[in-house]
Amino acid sequence: MGAMKLSYTSPAAGWAQGLPIGNGRLGAVIQGGIQSETWSLTEITYWSGKPEEPKGDPAASRLALERMRERFFAEDYEAGERLARETLEPEKGNFGTHLTLCDLVLRFHYKGQEESIGPIKRELDLEEAVVSHAYECAGVRYERNAFATHAADIMVSRLAADQPSALSFTLELVGRTSSFETELTKEGAIRFIGRAVETIHSDGSCGVHARGLVKVELQGGEIGIDGDKLLIIGADEAILYIGVTTDYRKESGSWERQCDEQVEQAIGKGFDRLKSEHVADYRKLYERVQLDVGDSGHSALPLDERIHLLRKGIGKDPQLYALFYQYGRYLTIAGSREDSPLPMNLQGLWNDGEANRMAWSCDYHLDVNTEMNYYPTEAANLAECHVPLMRFVQRLSEYGRAAAKAFYGCDGWVAHVFTNAWGFASPGWGLNWGMNVTGGLWIAAQLKQHYEYSLDRRFLEETAYPVLKDAALFFLDYMTIHPTYGWLVSGPSNSPENSFYPSGGAEGGEYALSMGATMDQMLVRELFHFCMDASTTLGVDTELRDRLANALSLLPPLKIGAGGQLQEWLEDYGEAQPEHRHMSHLYGLYPGDQITPLRTPELSEAARITLLNRMAREGLEDVEFTLAQFAASFARLKDGENAFKQLNYLIGQLCFDNLLTYSKPGIAGAETNIFVADGNFGGTAAIGEMLMQSHAGFIELLPALPAAWNGGRVSGLRAKGGAEVDIAWQEGRLTEAAIRPKHAGRVAVRYGGKTVSFELEAARVYRLDGRLDLVSE
Repeated sequence: MGAMKLSYTSPAAGWAQGLPIGNGRLGAVIQGGIQSETWSLTEITYWSGKPEEPKGDPAASRLALERMRERFFAEDYEAGERLARETLEPEKGNFGTHLTLCDLVLRFHYKGQEESIGPIKRELDLEEAVVSHAYECAGVRYERNAFATHAADIMVSRLAADQPSALSFTLELVGRTSSFETELTKEGAIRFIGRAVETIHSDGSCGVHARGLVKVELQGGEIGIDGDKLLIIGADEAILYIGVTTDYRKESGSWERQCDEQVEQAIGKGFDRLKSEHVADYRKLYERVQLDVGDSGHSALPLDERIHLLRKGIGKDPQLYALFYQYGRYLTIAGSREDSPLPMNLQGLWNDGEANRMAWSCDYHLDVNTEMNYYPTEAANLAECHVPLMRFVQRLSEYGRAAAKAFYGCDGWVAHVFTNAWGFASPGWGLNWGMNVTGGLWIAAQLKQHYEYSLDRRFLEETAYPVLKDAALFFLDYMTIHPTYGWLVSGPSNSPENSFYPSGGAEGGEYALSMGATMDQMLVRELFHFCMDASTTLGVDTELRDRLANALSLLPPLKIGAGGQLQEWLEDYGEAQPEHRHMSHLYGLYPGDQITPLRTPELSEAARITLLNRMAREGLEDVEFTLAQFAASFARLKDGENAFKQLNYLIGQLCFDNLLTYSKPGIAGAETNIFVADGNFGGTAAIGEMLMQSHAGFIELLPALPAAWNGGRVSGLRAKGGAEVDIAWQEGRLTEAAIRPKHAGRVAVRYGGKTVSFELEAARVYRLDGRLDLVSE
């Protein structure tokens, strides 16, 4: 079957078995196999809705904020939440959602010999980013190959038979929105125009316009029109060229001609050259990291069978975890390239149509989901794929200034629980999730991470520091002194998306809003430290630096509750939903660095107790991102066995047959299994954390290696500071490592309780043995 391939011996019965392709803007999930093939087509900017400014009176908002805080400080949560509903829940306007563009449907004709069709080989090759199908019928071998090329910015498919005139099929486009029209030509083209409209998250009248072209080029045979379908008869080979453009953020009409130009240029190159350029462009990113954790022989089985065996606990399949890791890297490359107009949303680049019709929408969730999409990017050596999120956050900060004024009367910028393609920054429409005042800061923390891995001074000066400085100005203006403790606290806000009992028990009611939630304080502390360090590096804003230092001295400490757990709120409230899927207050453990076993052993143990308590709850909401968070958190606690256990559950229980992760019915109102991309990316990040960590001031090798990965090697992992790291191990012990620094300087390397330091020069290779002794330079 091939080591780094998703391979199957049966057709894809639906979306959950289909195989995804993408070029950072255009995407498809390819389903079917023998009788038919359906491409569920997406374009990253195909959003309903429109930009809408937040409305409010800054002076009145500031007064309302003070009144709310008086109630919360007086422990009158009922009155405080009533005031919050009156002033912090704006009317839901045309927020919108990401939508599926259309379905491309192929139906094949075999002249009445379908009964002689042999088994199919269907696969996604992660090393080439190509989906292929191969099978035989009546002695004829049929092959299809498809890919989305970033180099040419289109999608391409070649359909071929090894005997003349054996290929016949129909081709049609089926719109997925009410505004969709097609036009067919006898030259083998289908043009379409569409608009991203729907009536759940907007009023049905606003959204992005799209134009597309599907062009068929034949060898042999002929093309006809059958109603709304192209009819291909008796061909030797057919090549489909698919182009799509939209008017998102376009001020001129040139976008309307763009896809025609792209398709014509692609036709001029031909399939073989397009594929060669596609593979070369893709491999520049993909080949940076190689991972081998052993192979029990299961890699020769179809992937759906392997997942079934894992689910049943039958046999060992270590290679499946390496495949899952590289699949996450593949999805990152396919879903987010340096020039992508938007970053990946809740479903990455793809869309099964289910989240669109949910109350929570296929948007940018800022209380872990969008962040988790990009958690593995830097360490997995895909920094370029992080860039679309950097631009997105920069634009969000601009929109967020209006929200800061309208809702709080504050300087700087703010965004809350979610946002969209239009820069939405207002609170949401529910207290226990919509009032997440640090949602924008959480996603903006990705700028800090991008800088820490690259040490790119220009990026720091032009992007990271200006955006985070303005976030700091908001919190300096927004936060207030707690009248009892004298601490500087945020609020009213929530701990996404949880609630609590103020009395510690069910008496007295259940509430969501309070002052000084732990998650807020972790993010603000990280923000203030970063801005102080950045201003020193850049030699600017000394007065602001002093303000930040003073504010840091007033932030509350992280606290341990009576049960030994890390407190989720400033007070040791009772958990109203102890089985809840969100664990935002563990941010300081992962992906942050405020809690580490070496520096803060007591807090680390409190974090462990928090994890174990949550896992032990009957009715735990075992959604994809929760399992990924569990795995990464245990990796940070150096607990490889528990991290592996969570990955085992994630892959075995929360993955479709195509290895995409999902949320189960009943979770946040879900009516069916709904694909959510963050589990794939979070699981990938967790595997990386098990093999190498660099957040605590040193590079730690194999910090959470499970027994199931007894021997193996990994190359090309990226540490903070830009160094690339190779690691090999046998019988669970390090045998060798290599460090390839990008920048000169001193580095500390840790393994098995031992730490050594080296002075490194850029662009050299430093090799270490299993005892961390330097063996060559």
